[in-house]
Amino acid sequence: MDILKDLTTIVGKENVTDDGSVLAGYASDLSLVSAGMPEAEVCPGTTEEVSSIVKWANENDIPLIPVSSPVHLYGSTIPKQGGVIVNMKRFDEIHEIDKINRFVRFGVGVSWKKLTETLAAEGMRVIMPLAPRAERSAATDHLEREVTTNMVYDYGEPTQSMEVVFPNGDIFRTGSASSPMFPYSLARGANPAGPGLDFYRLLQCAQGTMGIVTWMSLKIQSIPKIDKIKFAALDDINDGINFLYRILPRRIGQECLILNDTDLAALITDTKEEFEAVKKTLPPYTLMFTISGLIRRPEEKIAYEEHFLADVCKNEFTKIKLTDALPGHPGAAGKLIKILRSAWPEASNYWKNIPAGAYQDLFFITKPEKTKMFIDAMKDICGKHSYEFDKLGIYQQPIEHNRACQLQFSFFYDPADAAAVEEVKAIYDAAFEKMLELGGYFTRPYGNMAERLYERAGSYTAALKKVKALFDPENIMNPGNLCF
Repeated sequence: MDILKDLTTIVGKENVTDDGSVLAGYASDLSLVSAGMPEAEVCPGTTEEVSSIVKWANENDIPLIPVSSPVHLYGSTIPKQGGVIVNMKRFDEIHEIDKINRFVRFGVGVSWKKLTETLAAEGMRVIMPLAPRAERSAATDHLEREVTTNMVYDYGEPTQSMEVVFPNGDIFRTGSASSPMFPYSLARGANPAGPGLDFYRLLQCAQGTMGIVTWMSLKIQSIPKIDKIKFAALDDINDGINFLYRILPRRIGQECLILNDTDLAALITDTKEEFEAVKKTLPPYTLMFTISGLIRRPEEKIAYEEHFLADVCKNEFTKIKLTDALPGHPGAAGKLIKILRSAWPEASNYWKNIPAGAYQDLFFITKPEKTKMFIDAMKDICGKHSYEFDKLGIYQQPIEHNRACQLQFSFFYDPADAAAVEEVKAIYDAAFEKMLELGGYFTRPYGNMAERLYERAGSYTAALKKVKALFDPENIMNPGNLCF
């Protein structure tokens, strides 16, 4: 069997390579997951070509690893068992922007930069995670269920319909896009759920083990006519959490998050020297959230929300002092609004690289009132592993009006310091075990963390393997990931 020759007949010579320098770029990523080398890279340009590649892989028992971004974060695209990288970069078209049904349909190769800028030109925006990399695939982040900064329940599930090539080569569309009249049907792919099984859930967080998604639809909304960002300095994070329990269920606010001094300093500075200076001026934690007026009567909406906030702070939460600016940092409010609504600039050093050069994130879902317990446990773990707790990034993201939250710890380190790398590996493993023991809900496990998590969930893992065997009996889709 000649892999290059076979793939060339499907996609053309210019879209296949076994160049070592190209393949080396897939051997590792920004995570600490062990390296693995592929045999080739193929770049299909149509759904039919993807289908043909998948059928060929089944016939020849060749692993396929789907990739849609030039930046990889968690080890989920490292070839664990060799095989062929299916690079989806040519799927970079924005197919339609439907303002009436409020969704955008686009290929998995479309970057955050392209998506946000194209929507902005139409007066629309998409709900986003915090400061995603400009070049990263927007579809990938939503497939991986990256938590968004907008905690309004309406946007709790921003993903709508999608097209996927299943592991047997069949082309399938989920939800209302499965209509035989698509894209001319009235539903137009604006609903993720279809009859029977919600197939989009099968594909989310599956890390390419259940098929190759070619395009998806996301909810969008109008760009606000008026935006105001509010800040509250917190010595105790529980003060901010209790305040959010009061205001968020009343549908006050759009983007809302809590950052510690390390993460906030990294977010608003450009160099390590500036980061160190700014961090010293910040409180231990900062709550920030936006209030926005959209198309209809925006001034009245802003006035109502400000009146409500002032009343709550005066009569119920006297410790919370809301300000329209970040104290001591003029201009930061405008900068942060832009950060919350845009991809991180390509030309700038990514904000999480500013403190030390590299980072590892540990994140899980929990109840907001348990946040302090996890932080105290992490402080104890840092002390046992000679990692300065003060250097740790802490980010708490409310979900669905504070019904739950994602808690994220960022371990910053110098990638050129071998001892620092080993230190972060050790503390990351210890922290994962402790957070799991305390009830952290790891909905998106990666790398070694996934292996250990699935070992503990025997019945769930067995059920997953049964589903995998039904859809991918030859186990060609990204083998070695998750529990497959």
